[in-house]
Amino acid sequence: MGKVAFVFPGQGAQSVGMGKDFYDAVPASRRIFESADEVLGFPMTNMIFEGPDSELKKTFNTQPALLTASVAAFEAVREQGVTPDFVAGHSLGEYSALVASGVLSFEDAVGTVRARGEFMEQAVPGGQGAMAAVLGAEREALGELCRSITAEGHLVELANLNCPGQIVVSGSKEGVALVGERVKEAGGKRAIPLEVSGPFHSSLMKSAAEKLGGKLKPLSYNEPAIPVIANVTARPAASAEEIRGLLVEQVYSPVLWEDTVTYLISQGVDTFVEIGPGNVLTGLIKKTDKSVKLINVSSLDSLETLKASLEQ
Repeated sequence: MGKVAFVFPGQGAQSVGMGKDFYDAVPASRRIFESADEVLGFPMTNMIFEGPDSELKKTFNTQPALLTASVAAFEAVREQGVTPDFVAGHSLGEYSALVASGVLSFEDAVGTVRARGEFMEQAVPGGQGAMAAVLGAEREALGELCRSITAEGHLVELANLNCPGQIVVSGSKEGVALVGERVKEAGGKRAIPLEVSGPFHSSLMKSAAEKLGGKLKPLSYNEPAIPVIANVTARPAASAEEIRGLLVEQVYSPVLWEDTVTYLISQGVDTFVEIGPGNVLTGLIKKTDKSVKLINVSSLDSLETLKASLEQ
């Protein structure tokens, strides 16, 4: 029997109504939503279930909302008695993974990601930063193109190494636009601008990372009960102390998602369970390795199939 990894989605996977079936049917999931409302001091649950979408899309709302929906889904999975060998999450999803592995309490995590979203929004004035998904380019060639555009005075960097043929770049509005114009120089097909409120995972986020460091410092951290693969290194974080440092670095460093997936496969993982809204990660993992088994737990119905699939 191969190993199982639980993976948790990041920003962009959110949708109005996410997690409502878990809230209605699973008391442990409902407690997560109630706890989020209590910690944040406003009815986040109403916004998640009823919208409007324009409010849910604001980074400082998206981050705690997505964490809440993902951890609520995880609680429902845990009740099925399914335990993973590894956990990982994409960007914000790393906080869901840390809750799942027992490193952070949900209460600490939800308050922290709310602040993380605010710090990220404040780091760069609106309209000055941008991100784009580049299709078809190799990471070395795209990295080289970004370095030469940055040397010309328009900062742009690799932000998310998602899967073969899909890399997100982040930086100044001009830098990202120039990557789009010159994408063929890096062997890429095209660049698709992303609807985001800032240049996440670029060095323009360093002020946000500094503030986040202050927020993370007083929290209490447990040693991971399940290995957590960090975005910054694509390797397990060895200690609670290291995890804290990596969470600060993660804000302005590339998310090594493709490397995370290939590392997990090298460790014997043959089943990935995406827990939380949407199926973004399932798609990226499939593009990285078609041979692995993929299970998506975004609704109560999918929970029914989870146990059956794992018992096969």
